Amino acid sequence: MGQRFSYYMRLTLLVTDFLIVNGCLLLGYRANLWIKEHDFYWSNLFSTNLDKLVVLNISWLVSAFVFRLYSQQTVAKVEYVLRQTWRTVVVHVLVSLTCMFVFKNAVINNVNYISWDKSFILIYIVFISILFTASRFWLTYIIEFMVKKTKIKRKIAIVGYNETGIQLAAYFKDHHSIYSFAGFFDSSESYYSVSSGGKIVGPIEKCINYAVENNIKEIYSTILPNQHTEVNRLIEYADRNCVRVKFVPGTPDSTHEDFYHMEYLDKFPVVALRAEPLYHQRNRVKKMIFDILFSSVVIILILSWLTPLIGLLIKLESRGPIFFKQKRTGEDNEPFWCLKFRSMTVNKDSDSVQATKNDARITRIGAFLRKTSLDELPQFFNVFKGEMSIIGPRPHMLKHTEEYGALIDNFMVRHFLKPGITGWAQVNGYRGETKETEAMAKRVEFDIWYMENWSLMLDIKIIFMTIINIIKGEKNAF
Repeated sequence: MGQRFSYYMRLTLLVTDFLIVNGCLLLGYRANLWIKEHDFYWSNLFSTNLDKLVVLNISWLVSAFVFRLYSQQTVAKVEYVLRQTWRTVVVHVLVSLTCMFVFKNAVINNVNYISWDKSFILIYIVFISILFTASRFWLTYIIEFMVKKTKIKRKIAIVGYNETGIQLAAYFKDHHSIYSFAGFFDSSESYYSVSSGGKIVGPIEKCINYAVENNIKEIYSTILPNQHTEVNRLIEYADRNCVRVKFVPGTPDSTHEDFYHMEYLDKFPVVALRAEPLYHQRNRVKKMIFDILFSSVVIILILSWLTPLIGLLIKLESRGPIFFKQKRTGEDNEPFWCLKFRSMTVNKDSDSVQATKNDARITRIGAFLRKTSLDELPQFFNVFKGEMSIIGPRPHMLKHTEEYGALIDNFMVRHFLKPGITGWAQVNGYRGETKETEAMAKRVEFDIWYMENWSLMLDIKIIFMTIINIIKGEKNAF
């Protein structure tokens, strides 16, 4: 991806958003006519809507400029785009409403140029909310598809396996939609022991040959030319092969940022083991409000009629309750009763044995519910009660918490958060049965990353990705 991808993404967003704003104007005009006059005539379309056309487009461009919606920094991450889009839409609507009320009686040459009515504004807000949500949903799908299925990322390598190099590698991995990190080049003799920060491909003198063979166009060196003789040779050889070399000098007195997080308690600097955005009350309130509103909508609009229907199908196939209740580990290691639609015949092993592929205990309706993730829907009641969140680490059976807590480092860290219906690990392929400890360790790694990088827009991105995965079908859903 890189600069060219960033440019085309920004251009695509600009054009698409322009079409949405003006498309919503036309749809609003047409719907408003139908409501008021039961007609769809298009005569004098532009002359009668010139005021709206000018105000809405200028309002959108100004709002997008203020929030840098089309900047290179914004398109670096999907969640950045989602956050800035939400802000831009809100300000755009507020500015448009202000113009409507301030200039609604403006008359120039006996013509009322600002002739907006409330029904048009309401229709416009509904349309623009729906279309921008849909456009960002598909943006999420397209970017994730490109990240996983294509090889157009910006390939880079790092010279120097040191503190700065490890932090730089973490940055590239965090921005994986743009960068593809090939590994380190270093003269260290102990590079075969490298694991967490990446891999050392070989010595510095082999860097350019490797770059040419693997189409790597940029090399970031954390070793300066005056610190190693091979770096000077690397620069000369890189120029001959059209490979860019950039230098990232380390900072003196730097702390180990990979392992610690600096915060401030009033004027006192405090070093924490990790960043925890949800430790702060304002962020917890944001997430709580989002959870309550989202779960309320699902309960009222979906579960109110779907629960009796699924309940009837469950009862017709096998004896037992409609809901399956199981004690699972919640926030701060506190157990709670997790709800699901029952997908198995009633059995004595449900609290100790995970479901496996072609599990004989799973009923026919249960197989469908599990494949489509509909069996998880009752957990929205858990969310509404405050026991779970929409997004978070998946809750495990108490037995598995005890087992994996003894086997995997940092396993219990994931319980600093409320468990979620879906999570960052699940949308990245780590859901369902975990046969090996390594698979669970990887799930924990994703859960901790989510905890350290939480934002409301990241939650929305995960919701989008969950819906996309359900539509596509997941191999681990059984």
